[in-house]
Amino acid sequence: MIAFVSDFDAILFDAGGVLVLPDPAVLGPLLAYFGGDPSIELHVRAHYHAMAVKSTAGAGETFWAEHHAAYVRFVGVDEHDADAAARAMGASFNAFLWRWPIAQSVAALHDLHRAGVPIGIVSNAHGQIEETLRRSGVCQVGDGPHTPVRCVIDSHVVGVAKPDPRIFDFAFEHFGDVARDRVAYIGDSFTMDVQGARAAGLHPILLDPYEDHAGTDFDRIRSLAELIR
Repeated sequence: MIAFVSDFDAILFDAGGVLVLPDPAVLGPLLAYFGGDPSIELHVRAHYHAMAVKSTAGAGETFWAEHHAAYVRFVGVDEHDADAAARAMGASFNAFLWRWPIAQSVAALHDLHRAGVPIGIVSNAHGQIEETLRRSGVCQVGDGPHTPVRCVIDSHVVGVAKPDPRIFDFAFEHFGDVARDRVAYIGDSFTMDVQGARAAGLHPILLDPYEDHAGTDFDRIRSLAELIR
């Protein structure tokens, strides 16, 4: 089942995997050294494949070994070099790498704002995500050159990380006029986003562009544009 914007009174978004991705212009050349394909399209696809593997493994926010191993193999690193490539990826995989804007998501965020939908961001991050979203041309809190949002909640700043449902309490300080069961939360991780949103009383929707989670019991969309119908 797919939900649409008319089903909700507000929408909250994760940042990583929904609005921005680990920069493929950095990871492409890094993994090409180990025989990987550097193409942008393949690296975008690799992220969602690797996130599905990470969720299946039940890995928490700070555990990325399964993600990196799946990612390097997906972009074509062969078995002999996979461990070395995954170690190199891990050494380069930091908060500031999550900066490549997803153009379709940026456009959809703008369209939701124009349609009058209250929107905000709730992200597991390291204190940088509000600035990153602004620098990447995605959004800012309040008026500015990009799409305005009511809040950008950064787990490092507030001291609580998904799937702990308390992180959403900080967002609802800016959405006091909206009932929780009328709010959707869109993320790219079952473990972090779907489970966290459920525990907080929100309606979870997984961004699943390549149907990596077919057959699951929660709403999925292939792009944010599907919300606007």
